[in-house]
Order: sequence, then structure tokens, then C-alpha cells
Amino acid sequence: MFGGEYRHNKDSKNRVFMPAKLREELGETFVIAKDIREKCLKVYSLAGWEEYIAPLKAQNRKLSEKILRFLHASLTQVTPDSQGRVVIPQELVEYAAIERSIVVVGCGDYAEIWAESTYDVNKAQIDVAELIGELEELGL
Repeated sequence: MFGGEYRHNKDSKNRVFMPAKLREELGETFVIAKDIREKCLKVYSLAGWEEYIAPLKAQNRKLSEKILRFLHASLTQVTPDSQGRVVIPQELVEYAAIERSIVVVGCGDYAEIWAESTYDVNKAQIDVAELIGELEELGL
């Protein structure tokens, strides 16, 4: 299970360090793709990616093809180097508005890569009481 919050820097070659704990879960090669809802990147193991897109493939083709095209057009499969770094393509760096500082967040069955400034703003806006209320409405 992916967990934790890790702060690192992107270098001039768009290389970012992936924490060892996450790399163990992700496997030797993994996927980095755009997030549909937020301006961040999602990181999945290869099997996790297939599981994530399986429900999309089951939808109306007109909708699923648009979403799958959006996700796969800039998707990248990466293998960390000997120092645990992966290269993020420029298109994904721009999509997530990553300048230098990043935050890698474990989210259960996937991880996210955020521009630090964007992540900090989003984190500060979380209303825990509101989240608890929404969970209780769902019976959780």
C-alpha cells in the first residue's frame, strides 16, 4: 500500500527521485500519467494502471475513447535509474505546473506527483470536518 508524503526537487533534466518505499510497491517499471481531476500526475504499477483503466474500457466507446486518448497520449512508462530517479516528460511537467519542488504522495493503490506549491494550497484547503460529513453520508 502506498503511503507517506515525500518532498524532493526536480533537476534540470526533469529527473525526480521516487522514494524507495514506493518503488518497492511500483515494481521495476511503472506508469506516470495525467490526473483527470487535478493538476497533478498519477503513478501506478503496470498492473495497477490496467486495473485503473478497466472500468473506463467498459463504458460507452465515445466517452471511453476520449478519456483513454487523453490519458495515454502523454503517459510514460519509466524505470528508475540506479539512484532511484525517473525522467518526467516535459508535457507532464507542464501539465502539473512543476517548477522545481515536488511532493510525492502515497494514496493507497497509487501515488501522486504534485508541484509543491499546488499541493500545499490544496492541502491547506482540506476541511476535515466536511470530509467526515461526506463519509458519514455514505455510511462510512
